[in-house]
Amino acid sequence: MKRLFDIVLASIAGVLLLVPMLLIAALVRLTSPGPALYWSDRVGRSNDIFRMPKFRSMRTDTPAVATHLLGDPDAYVTSVGHFLRKSSLDELPQLWNIITGEMSFVGPRPALFNQQDLIELRTRNGVHTLLPGLTGWAQVNGRDELPIPDKVALDVEYLHKQSFFFDVQIIVMTFAKVIRRDGISH
Repeated sequence: MKRLFDIVLASIAGVLLLVPMLLIAALVRLTSPGPALYWSDRVGRSNDIFRMPKFRSMRTDTPAVATHLLGDPDAYVTSVGHFLRKSSLDELPQLWNIITGEMSFVGPRPALFNQQDLIELRTRNGVHTLLPGLTGWAQVNGRDELPIPDKVALDVEYLHKQSFFFDVQIIVMTFAKVIRRDGISH
């Protein structure tokens, strides 16, 4: 049922958001040199690596590390990047990953390929068996502000409590968080 829900919702969202996504892509291209999309290697189910797109919110010379590991993240953010990140509009291209089955709407956010501490802790706790999500229990309970052990503890809680109704609750909470721009540090 979860997979069917993901396909239907991602397809509807893709159609409804096609024009806004094309406008965002044009805005990214017009305001900074480089492609509209940034593709990063992420860790998916069973620790398999997949390519995840985002609208590019940072300069093309930004190191491929988690934002909190950059000395001065704001120095790399493009002129429209702050808005895209704070509004979470940079995440919209991941609808593609949901349709292709590499992601779900709800699950742990996919780690960067080089976030070994996060990957190892998730693997030890069985979280690696889940499809990563566009949003998740950790995202609605702190997002960027959470230390890795707390994030993984929330991922483990989701692993044990997951259900269709819990996913719907997380999606609703995500919309509220995005509107209020809670838990975003960069």
